[in-house]
Order: sequence, then structure tokens, then C-alpha cells
Amino acid sequence: MRLTEVTYSGARPVDGYGPSFFRIGGEVHQGALLTGPDGPAPWTGYQDTAPLLALAGQVDVLFIGTGAEVAHIPQALRQSLEQAGLGVEAMTSPAACRTYNVLLGEGRRIALAALPV
Repeated sequence: MRLTEVTYSGARPVDGYGPSFFRIGGEVHQGALLTGPDGPAPWTGYQDTAPLLALAGQVDVLFIGTGAEVAHIPQALRQSLEQAGLGVEAMTSPAACRTYNVLLGEGRRIALAALPV
């Protein structure tokens, strides 16, 4: 088997997560998190739409981690993100972190907004 080391340009992958935290680039971030081309930043949840909408034009898809359980995101949030030209994929936060890392390794234009597990 041939192994190839993944190199990331720009954004950094999620190294880990746990109860109330995410670790990116070895740095622990408490609470909900937004990460993408500009690096990690705090996010206060679904009502905090401004930083998500600011990603329009920078990323094609925004993964939204809903915490430990699968949940629908508010319809108004989904509509405003899609109207801004962002693809939106909601899933559990662990699944969103894994998917974000895989697509980031492929060089895709993506971002992650996740609630802690």
C-alpha cells in the first residue's frame, strides 16, 4: 500500500474534538467554532449569521455541525446562506469535522461551523 501525506494549504484541519471543545492546529478552542480560509474563530450558533454570510465568494460549501445529534438547522438560516451562494450541508459535528478534513485535503473551497458535542 502506498501512503501519501496530506498537505493543507491555507486553512487547517480539525485535529480533535470533545465535550465543549475543538482542537485545530494543536490549539484548543472552547465552544462553538467557525473555521475556514481565515482560520478558526468563535461562533455563537445559528443566530450568528454575519460571519457565515461573510464566507460567500470565499467558499463553495459550508458544513454545519449540529452537535452530537443530527438536527435540522433553522430554515431561515439555510435560505439566507443559499441565497448568498453558499452550499449548506448539516450533519453531526463529528461527521462535519471528518468531512471538512477530507475535502480540505482535496483542496476544496469549504468552511465548517460546528456546535460542540
